[in-house]
Amino acid sequence: MARDYTARWSVGATRRGAELLSVSATLLLLFFLLLLADQGAVAQKVRVEEELEAYPTESVDLRCQFIDGGGKTKLTQVSWIWEPIDGQRDNIAVYHPMYGQSFPNPEFKDRVVFLHNSLENPSIRISDLKMADAGRYTCEYATYPTGNEQGTTTLIMLAKPKNAARVVTVQTGSKAVVVARCEAVEGKPAASIRWLGSVGGNHSTSSTSGPDGTVTVRSEYRLVPTPADNGRELTCLVDQRTQDQTWVYPIKLSVEYPPSVSIEGYDHNWYMGRSDATLMCLANANPAPTTVTWTSVSGPLPDSVVVDGNKLTVRKVDDAVNTTFVCEVKNKLGSTKNQITTIVIEEERQNTDAPSTGAVIGGILGSLAFIGIIVGVILYVRNRHDEDGPPKHKPPPPVKTGSSTEMLNKPSEPPSNTETVPLSPDVYYETSGTEPVTNLDDESSGGALNGGANYDNMNDGLHGNDFDPTNHDTGTVNIARGESFVSPAMYV
Repeated sequence: MARDYTARWSVGATRRGAELLSVSATLLLLFFLLLLADQGAVAQKVRVEEELEAYPTESVDLRCQFIDGGGKTKLTQVSWIWEPIDGQRDNIAVYHPMYGQSFPNPEFKDRVVFLHNSLENPSIRISDLKMADAGRYTCEYATYPTGNEQGTTTLIMLAKPKNAARVVTVQTGSKAVVVARCEAVEGKPAASIRWLGSVGGNHSTSSTSGPDGTVTVRSEYRLVPTPADNGRELTCLVDQRTQDQTWVYPIKLSVEYPPSVSIEGYDHNWYMGRSDATLMCLANANPAPTTVTWTSVSGPLPDSVVVDGNKLTVRKVDDAVNTTFVCEVKNKLGSTKNQITTIVIEEERQNTDAPSTGAVIGGILGSLAFIGIIVGVILYVRNRHDEDGPPKHKPPPPVKTGSSTEMLNKPSEPPSNTETVPLSPDVYYETSGTEPVTNLDDESSGGALNGGANYDNMNDGLHGNDFDPTNHDTGTVNIARGESFVSPAMYV
């Protein structure tokens, strides 16, 4: 029992001790908070601006005001203290209600003035600012009975950089070299530089700090220069806090290279007697060519040749210009030659211009259109022929008619479109078809009028009639059934 009681007592004591410690820590924390709050309230008695920005050669106003809620604090003196770096304090302005104003620092003499002759509002103005004026400015009061009271303003000096860019003239080579430079000098804060262009190089940037806190930034652009890079555009862009917009400066690269030479004007038609045949020596170089020289591999230039700078003119073509002409171009980096061989022919060549691409295409399209029309006509005629041609089936056998009168009384049909041969006045055809109608009234007659008929018998059968209008019975000729399908002539 006693052991259990002792253990319980020990646990309870430990808990009570922890509670007391917790309460003590809380009270101590509250005490420190109240102390800090009291210090903050005291600090608020001097009202200043926390931070200001200014530029060199300009002016800035540093405001200070003492706030005394109860009116129990007595102000004796106010001072402005400048701290350019930590640990360095210099008085630049002092005001005493009895002894007046004082400016003990020669760096600020004639540049600092009090705006009011008042201890409660001892604001000052600093003119003709310099970059070295940056730092902390403390407005400090000597008071009674609380002692010194103060407030601090940080002055940030800004500087607009002096921007510049320039091209660097280089010569063609196989190594990367600096072809352009760009810089932002003595800016604060430091500027940033970037490049725009499609020349295929790269850039490097460096910065240097000045004694007054400014920073100079420089950037160099490098590439392996080629003749094609000459005249290409590269742009430097500078951004900095004090600039309203990005500073932009375009640069044209300058790459020097020896001449490259070509000769133009020869048309392979230098015939005997031709006048004013011309050759042109064309050179691409940087810097520009200084001299252009024409020579001939066979010796001095012929008398008929006239040279005017890079132009060579043959007044009259003859065998003397049947040679090789050489053009040499020089600049400060070297010289380059090119040559061309001219061949003199007896007679002028008649150049037949090849048909243009448009004419060839037009001819092809015209031919295709013509072929299409022909094919369409053939198909149209074939279709018409299939519709209007003779029937594909075998026609029915001839129909026997009783008499000529029966044949006349048979209803007629319009003639076929395919009839092109006119009807014989001696033969009657049934108009309902392409087959003629046979007259089989008299089967005893021999011979045939058509299809292998005997024309002598036919003439005998008609003899004596002489187209007698009274003889109506002999107007027809009897033909054997098996010999012909053509009816004899009938007169009406």
